[in-house]
Amino acid sequence: MREAHDGQRAGLDVLGSRSPAAYRLVVFTALTFLAAPAAAKCGDSPARGVDWSGCSKNNLMLSRSNLSGAALQRATLTGTDFSGSNLGGAKLLGAELSFVRFEGADLSGADFTKAIGGRTNFSRANLRNAVFQSTEFGRASFAQTVLTGASFTKAEVNRSTFEGADLTGVDMSKAELARTSFANARVGGVNFSYSNLARADLRGVPLPGVNLTGAYLFLTLVAGADLSQVTGLTQDQLDLACGSNETKLPPGLNPPQS
Repeated sequence: MREAHDGQRAGLDVLGSRSPAAYRLVVFTALTFLAAPAAAKCGDSPARGVDWSGCSKNNLMLSRSNLSGAALQRATLTGTDFSGSNLGGAKLLGAELSFVRFEGADLSGADFTKAIGGRTNFSRANLRNAVFQSTEFGRASFAQTVLTGASFTKAEVNRSTFEGADLTGVDMSKAELARTSFANARVGGVNFSYSNLARADLRGVPLPGVNLTGAYLFLTLVAGADLSQVTGLTQDQLDLACGSNETKLPPGLNPPQS
């Protein structure tokens, strides 16, 4: 007992001999360690709510998996196959998603904020209310997806395709959409305000309730498009676009001459 008591006193004497700055450092280090969140378990099997945040999960075959609510923030998922999987409500903020396959997946309510990827395939996926704010998805496929209620504010999806997709009510304000195809898409109520639609393909597409305020329409293909119910469109914007006599416009505006 006496030896233990002496040991305690020695420990206190050592701590007490430290300078006030050293004492504060010891206390701060201990508190930081105790407050640190649990690390992601990168070795866990795919399951609902799995935490793979910051993990490297490249080139995996995870089609038809149930990963609803999964934490995949900042994860590297290059080349992984999630086709037909359930990722509803998943968190993919800042994830690397190049060449990832999401065909037919349920991604409703998923958060892709600041995620990046090239040639990512979302075709036929359920993307209702998904968040793509400030993402970078060059040459991605959103063909035949359901995107109602989704947000692409400040997203960069140049050279991508939304052919046959349902974008009703999607927010694409301030988005980079150069050379993007909207052939046969439903775009009613889409907010394209201040977006870059240079060389985008809107030929033959009805645009009821679409907001084009400040949108950049350099060589945008609007031949045969129905723009009669859009808002924010000016003659200066139209003069940059490529239309035809079949292009329908609001009263007082004339079709592009080329």
